[in-house]
Amino acid sequence: MRVDVAVTPDGLDRAAVAASTVLVIDVLRASTCIVTALANGCAAIVPVATPEEARARVASRADALVAGERRGEPLEGFDLGNSPLEFTRERIGGRTVIMTTSNGTRALLAARGAAAVGVAAFVNLAAAAAWALSATRDVLLLCAGERGARSLEDHVCAGLLVERLLTSNPCVRPTPAAEEAAALARPYGKDVGRLARDSSWARHLDSRGRAADLAACLSLDTATIVPEYRAEFDKVIGARG
Repeated sequence: MRVDVAVTPDGLDRAAVAASTVLVIDVLRASTCIVTALANGCAAIVPVATPEEARARVASRADALVAGERRGEPLEGFDLGNSPLEFTRERIGGRTVIMTTSNGTRALLAARGAAAVGVAAFVNLAAAAAWALSATRDVLLLCAGERGARSLEDHVCAGLLVERLLTSNPCVRPTPAAEEAAALARPYGKDVGRLARDSSWARHLDSRGRAADLAACLSLDTATIVPEYRAEFDKVIGARG
């Protein structure tokens, strides 16, 4: 079993994706929101590319909510933004949420041709690693990145996942990109909260009054659910690691 890391969705090898289990990572904040929503009883998340598509999709579904952001800011007229603190059981329990974000939903849509697609973050790291290993096929850790550039927090999350996979299964073979991610992640292994200082996007969110979001996102293994993107049904639903 091979494990690879892509730091953005750009230039993916479609043949390799089609044969792989893919974990999509957007720590700040789409992945954490999706994990939180499904852990709190959300029926499903429907990822879409644009705010316009999200508005059109929700208009035809009276039971659905619409969530999303651009450049970290909530979108006008949407029910929810992109803060995990908004995805409470009272707000989204039993509801379908149509979601569009700057990077995370783009990465999910890019991965839809894979053999299986899950969603990973720090909050479900152990569960996501176990879920990926259970399929016994090559694993691609796909970072959402930041508008086409590498995101430090996503890269570190991917590296910690590489470490978990290697520890759990000595037959896992890391690519050079996976080894690079693991080396980057090691100093953060016992203190992912350091990313609140080291990540440029984390510092931006903090400057916008989102310190509570950072605390929620930069926490290890607080959830056991693994969101699974079922492209044939056009939705993300909950699975277990």
